[in-house]
Amino acid sequence: MGPEGLEALLTRSPSGLVAYSKETDTVMVETSTPKLFSLTSNTAIAEKISKAAGIPLSKLSSRQFSDGEIMINIEESVRGFDIYVIQSTSFPVNDNLWELLIMIDACKRASANSVNVILPYFGYARQDRIAQQREPITAKLVANMLVKAGAYRILTLDLHAVQVQGFFDIPVDNLFTVPLFAERYIKMGLKGTDVVVVSPKNSGIKRARSLAEYLDAPIAIIDYAQDDSHREEGYIIGEVAGKKAILIDDILNTGKTFAEAAKIVERNGASEIYAVASHGLFAGGATEILEAAPIKEILVTDSVATKEKVSSNVSYITASELIGNAITRIHNHKPLSPLFTYTSQNEE
Repeated sequence: MGPEGLEALLTRSPSGLVAYSKETDTVMVETSTPKLFSLTSNTAIAEKISKAAGIPLSKLSSRQFSDGEIMINIEESVRGFDIYVIQSTSFPVNDNLWELLIMIDACKRASANSVNVILPYFGYARQDRIAQQREPITAKLVANMLVKAGAYRILTLDLHAVQVQGFFDIPVDNLFTVPLFAERYIKMGLKGTDVVVVSPKNSGIKRARSLAEYLDAPIAIIDYAQDDSHREEGYIIGEVAGKKAILIDDILNTGKTFAEAAKIVERNGASEIYAVASHGLFAGGATEILEAAPIKEILVTDSVATKEKVSSNVSYITASELIGNAITRIHNHKPLSPLFTYTSQNEE
């Protein structure tokens, strides 16, 4: 093959890289640069992730027919590329899940080398076990659907239960938000023995302990005389009187858990009350509930895009740099362990 032929291939190559073998007179087109796509659930964080990872968002169109069927058209070649698709499966959960499944199928049929799914929020993860008779395990069902559709790898943020990773037969990387929150609170001066980290239910002790270790603070737990879903007769295990209390949970849904916990903490003498959650869904009248709660600030990540108005005491912290860094590390075959503590997030 002459120089003219190689020049023509360079022009046509999506990444501009080719490898030529004199022995076989063949050319391999290199597609080492990944392609990043955003579906419709959370375009704001996708744009931030794109900037953090240094990968421009590729073009696609997604629309619904009048009967609700979803149609996706990928507007550029993905043949031979490693594809990263960003989609939070939050409200409307089923529409966003199906859009993701259809996008994976479209990429596979267009001969993508791999389809890596970025789930800032993984819907259906809370149904991870049979709590009562004849209940489904939808976390496992969704895992099966993603794998069957053709997902090669999953990157997600703060799974409801880390055991959900085991529902997949493909690699799953679960990033943690606690280091992000710890960095924020340390900068605010919320650390030491005058702070207490409170788990608003006994199932969240591990998460509360993790944040408390960063802040060099003790922990407390709110327990209930009855099933904690009824939020009746709550009482505190631990000391909160005269302390600045930080309530921590993974998902803020209706806000009832935080609101009731804040009342209990206030009754027990906390001087200030903060709340933090990985994912802010703000469903079912959460705004009104949280506005009335004695919480100074509620901190959540931008993993979920909410169209509804949120309460005035809500603040956002972006997880885009964490996710963007993880995408870069995955694609370059580097370890993700430096991302698990906030002091190391910027290390190479």
